Amino acid sequence: MNCPFCSNSENRVIDSRLSKDGDAIRRRRECEACGKRFTTYEYVEEVLPVVIKKDGRREPFDRGKILTGIKKACQKRPISMDVIENVVERIEQTCQEYQQKEIPSSIVGEKIMEELHNLDGVAYVRFASVYREFRDVNDFLDELKDLLKAKGKKRKNS
Repeated sequence: MNCPFCSNSENRVIDSRLSKDGDAIRRRRECEACGKRFTTYEYVEEVLPVVIKKDGRREPFDRGKILTGIKKACQKRPISMDVIENVVERIEQTCQEYQQKEIPSSIVGEKIMEELHNLDGVAYVRFASVYREFRDVNDFLDELKDLLKAKGKKRKNS
């Protein structure tokens, strides 16, 4: 670790503790050359699989893309950012647990659909219309019929 003030690589750790959120280790360091102190954070490196797109391209897993898509689907709906963040967290965790180096985008998309289906019907249909590339009103109607059937079954089982 190089000192941010003088770039010397020799420093010592004065104090270590968990960060406030518990996701990192906070280390207070002192440079042995200039004597100035600075703080570093250590995080667990989470290895996420590469996403295989429909056309065969491969790209790194991007949490931001999932967040953006879900935020668009939930726009003007009574859904808080905390709830959206929790959904994204569950999707990311599912991808981490996939146990493969690559994951088809269809698995990621279906997990998003499942989460939105449980969260909000309007957000679900909005996302589905883009994800499943609805071509006309009949595609919307078919998806709405499926959604209503699922909600009816849920009520009967409750």
